[in-house]
Amino acid sequence: MASDDGPDWRERQRQAVRAHAAADEQRRAAERAEAAELVARFVAEAVRRGLPPTPLTARSYNGRGRYRTRLRGWYVDRARSRAVDTDGRFHLLTVPGGLRARLFGADPEPSPPPLVVGAGGRDGESIPLEVLLARRLDGNDGP
Repeated sequence: MASDDGPDWRERQRQAVRAHAAADEQRRAAERAEAAELVARFVAEAVRRGLPPTPLTARSYNGRGRYRTRLRGWYVDRARSRAVDTDGRFHLLTVPGGLRARLFGADPEPSPPPLVVGAGGRDGESIPLEVLLARRLDGNDGP
């Protein structure tokens, strides 16, 4: 009779955890690649349609200040907290803020685009990235 707490059982558990983590990472990588493709198609279509990119601004984490950035692109939500730049990178436009950002501007880093924007948020509102980008192309749900 096999023991459930012996060395073999622990090794099987470790292998199962590693396999689960590897499968999860593969799934996330596939989602990132799919989302990056959606963003690239959005930029190509925005350029094709002649949608002019605008200078992008970032908001401080506390929401009290707006800061210039060196980025140009398209806001993809009404809150102007998410944007795609002309190089096809997705940005969450929130920054620490402060005097330096006020004087010299902010430099938000690009982030991997999510397939579902707002998933897991406290307000419960989420939307597929594909729908959000399509709305922006159609002139809805954007500035």
